[in-house]
Amino acid sequence: MAINRYDRTGLMDGGKQMATPENIRRIQRAVRNKNIVTRAVILKEGERLDHLSGKVYGNATLWWVIAAASGIGWGLQVPPGTRILIPTDLSTIAMLVS
Repeated sequence: MAINRYDRTGLMDGGKQMATPENIRRIQRAVRNKNIVTRAVILKEGERLDHLSGKVYGNATLWWVIAAASGIGWGLQVPPGTRILIPTDLSTIAMLVS
């Protein structure tokens, strides 16, 4: 799948819109309550959330899941050195936001 930094559809679960403000709050709350298992990484120079999502999930359009879990807003370009939380199980996210 090609990575397109401008594709901000937030689709998941067969094309259903999932990147809604309420779902983002659900993800953030679940991360705070430790209901979602995450892995922390520190962003390196030149890394973007869509690239990370493409590597981790095989789908660059799921960058919003990483952004929501990390509480960093909607920017794809996050400064190097930023601590990012990557949810390890997308099925948990899908159940949470469906």
